[in-house]
Amino acid sequence: MPLSATRPRLTVAVTGLNATDSPGPGVAVIRALRETTDFDLRIIGLSYEALEPGIYLRDMVDRTYQLPYPSAGTAALLERLQYIKEQEDVAVLIPNFDAELYNFIKLEPQLRALGIRTFLPTLAQLDARDKLNLPAFGAAHGLHVPASRSLHHAAELLAAAEELGWPLVLKGRYYDAAVVHTLAQAEQAFLRLAGQWGVPLIAQQFVAGQEINIAGLSDGHGRALSVVPMRKLTITDKGKAWAGITLEDEALLGLARRFAEATKWRGGFELEIMRAATGELFIMEINPRFPAWIYLTAAAGQNQPAALLRLALGLPVTQMEDYAVGKMFVRYAWDLITDHTQFQQVAALGEL
Repeated sequence: MPLSATRPRLTVAVTGLNATDSPGPGVAVIRALRETTDFDLRIIGLSYEALEPGIYLRDMVDRTYQLPYPSAGTAALLERLQYIKEQEDVAVLIPNFDAELYNFIKLEPQLRALGIRTFLPTLAQLDARDKLNLPAFGAAHGLHVPASRSLHHAAELLAAAEELGWPLVLKGRYYDAAVVHTLAQAEQAFLRLAGQWGVPLIAQQFVAGQEINIAGLSDGHGRALSVVPMRKLTITDKGKAWAGITLEDEALLGLARRFAEATKWRGGFELEIMRAATGELFIMEINPRFPAWIYLTAAAGQNQPAALLRLALGLPVTQMEDYAVGKMFVRYAWDLITDHTQFQQVAALGEL
């Protein structure tokens, strides 16, 4: 019996196809979606750059369309998505970049009218966990977060260091961070981060300890449907996990469940945790989408992207409890070979 006769056909669009040394979550999300037993999926990739590797993974992505950059605004994005909907019967769209979420959330009613479902946090939720608002967020919900302050000018660095101490962590608004030990290092890092991501930057108190990440999925009513913690084993110079292992730790599971309950979070999330020598858990960042290592949740027995797909469609999702402890991932780089005509087609026409 053909596959399409046993499972309903469904077209899903996914962003975040950059699988570089600082990878987007899109390829990992697609890999997890491909393992669903609920649907026979057609995957549409949505890219911003012609050299995003996920575009050329033909066994993963059936067709790709380029999107306007988030800075182009909601009108340009809606116009492009209307065109894509005319070409492809997209039923669900899963965005995977922090910087694009505002536009997709704003467009949720229009997308639903087009027949495109999403399952995203609200604008209030997105704003509350922003790096700039993290101290207030922690205070409001009784969660431990490092002290921080926003920086608009390099001249503010010295005052920030006097308040927060050395070493100091400087963070871009959406991505990237640097640990600096002197004012000269801080000024150099400020220029680099501000040049790449704009201002304000965030100066955050340095917390020494063990780095742990938690991937979660919440139903929007205070219930965490899936929680999988992972300890970083290898870290890149950008602070990204290049290898990790799932943990059994009730304190971590409880923290993620308290986050979901307190915020009524809607959709996927990642908590970046630092466990201090005292055992205290500090939330360093709250990412409002799946992390790049999200396939590990599927490999460990809790396929969070597949569950998000069901939530977007209004289908029931049962709470997942068990997962494989000690399941590891090790990221690797390999040379993806394609033809220059495919690159030219993406660059010129915005489609492949």
